[in-house]
Amino acid sequence: MRALLVEDEPTLAAQVRAALEDAGLAVDHASDGAQAHVMGGTETYDVVVLDLGLPALDGLSVLKRWRAEGIGMPVLILTARDSWTDKVEGIDAGADDYLAKPFQMPELMARVRALIRRAHGFASSILEVGNLSLDTRRAQLLRDGRPVALTSHEYRVIAYLMHHPGKVVSQADLVEHIYAQDFDRDSNTIEVFIGRLRRKLGADRIETVRGLGYRLRED
Repeated sequence: MRALLVEDEPTLAAQVRAALEDAGLAVDHASDGAQAHVMGGTETYDVVVLDLGLPALDGLSVLKRWRAEGIGMPVLILTARDSWTDKVEGIDAGADDYLAKPFQMPELMARVRALIRRAHGFASSILEVGNLSLDTRRAQLLRDGRPVALTSHEYRVIAYLMHHPGKVVSQADLVEHIYAQDFDRDSNTIEVFIGRLRRKLGADRIETVRGLGYRLRED
């Protein structure tokens, strides 16, 4: 899964980015509204954490432009403005959730996880596919009730597949959703990660659909 963090305060941005990465997300960061608008329109994100008080272009304007352009990724507004009128304005502009500063990091992360789950049609923080169970709160995968040791990229691959059980996911989609913007993206490494996951989860758990991509079997 991949997140865009839009925050101009360096210390807070570093703290939120670290929390998102600890949760298994690939994170891109924009420090002003103009940069955020471009990144949101050209990259693929599973969730956006968007501050309103930004230089160059305020966060509310960024959000309105995204929605006007048909860009529908889940957006959590993060802001010092906490009046009910500000919340209404943000939700009406297309925000999916709203969190006022100061905030507790566990609450922010819980809201981020909930947005990602809802975007994929899940209600619980535990995703179950056959004998696999993914605890998105702890970023932990279980196979037959036993923990599976994963690298960060292996976790991102299986997490994305488990959010799309039984569906064919293209290699391009995996590349878009597991790498941050500044990472050297190599589609060939996806095959490496899939191979490692098959050794850990069972050779037939992830099916290759020739010419289309990969499918996580539900049985």
